[in-house]
Amino acid sequence: MISYKRTKLSCYTGYFVQAIINNLPPLLFIVFNQKFGIGLNRLSLLITVNFVSQILIDLFAVKFSDKIGYKKLSVLSQAITTAGLICLAVLPNIINAFTGILIAILLNAVGSGLMEVIISPIIEAIPGDKKTSQMAFLHSFYCWGQVFVVLATTILVKILGKDNWHWIPLVWAILPLFNTISFLKCRMPENLAAEKQTPLGRLFFKRTFVIMLILMLCAGASELGMSQWASYFAETALHVTKQVGDILGPCMFAVLMGLGRVLFGIFGEKLKIKTSLAVSALLCAASYIAVSVSGNQYISLIFCAFTGMCISIMWPGTFSLAAKEFPDGGNSMFALLALMGDVGCTLGPWIVSFTAIQFFDGNLKGGIGFGSVFPIIMIIAVLLVKNKNMSIDKLN
Repeated sequence: MISYKRTKLSCYTGYFVQAIINNLPPLLFIVFNQKFGIGLNRLSLLITVNFVSQILIDLFAVKFSDKIGYKKLSVLSQAITTAGLICLAVLPNIINAFTGILIAILLNAVGSGLMEVIISPIIEAIPGDKKTSQMAFLHSFYCWGQVFVVLATTILVKILGKDNWHWIPLVWAILPLFNTISFLKCRMPENLAAEKQTPLGRLFFKRTFVIMLILMLCAGASELGMSQWASYFAETALHVTKQVGDILGPCMFAVLMGLGRVLFGIFGEKLKIKTSLAVSALLCAASYIAVSVSGNQYISLIFCAFTGMCISIMWPGTFSLAAKEFPDGGNSMFALLALMGDVGCTLGPWIVSFTAIQFFDGNLKGGIGFGSVFPIIMIIAVLLVKNKNMSIDKLN
């Protein structure tokens, strides 16, 4: 029997790498500001460039991923990420600092975008049962990566000092470098032949698929709408120290999100996916509202962290649901789902900040309360699927 252990391990490591490249630059923003004089506007631009570039890569992958194949894209994603981290360490010291960082961010965004659209299809294509559990385990590695990157980078900055910050991206570059070699040696599952795939144009005429896209958008928005503002919210609205806010806010958010995905990986095959998604969305909406209305700062932080548990199954659960309903969707389908998820990741934090500024005098509590609209939409979308006589009902 063919073994895909190395392939699975490389995919798990790939999501850990994605956590590195998405979370490392923001951890160094204070260094960029103090050492290179890069202001808040340009730091915000780096975040926008990162997510917009990933969306563009998703669009590219929708059209070309099936033609290029698993092996080339997986190796390319890790190699480009390695180059991006090296550039982050080297370029700001030899050319204009902001330009150098921007080039590194672009390279990392390309690598991250490729990982997003290729790694989940690889896991889904590996022969075997318990695909829902495998998908949940896979996505949990992003959470553990996020926690580890935050803690380890904080320690490294303390040990090395801000003047030696450039060693930190070089240390992290070791992991994607080794994973590039690992993917080169991996046995890859076969791509679904193009003639056997359901054309995307036909998928768009299926109501179930449109709902899958809505679910992915809401999953991304629900996750990032809270996690991106957790630290800032803790300091400015709840008035706790940065250390307490970071540990009880974004760090615990990631821990509980990872724990939720591990538990879903263990018990997911025994659960009904649609029911699980509806319950998680309901708890997520309740957590958003609790954070916004609670008068106790620590209760707000607890619900902020608990949101991580609530949203943990949204992304992998929707991927698994789409794969079961449309087994002939191919890489292009996964790329389109990832695209909508990334759109949600961009839209969620923006909606929270926009509504806070426009309607609540800059009070982030109001913006977070409005952010509950995304899990509420998700509940409605799941109920539409459950209550319609669609082929997807055969899953349960």
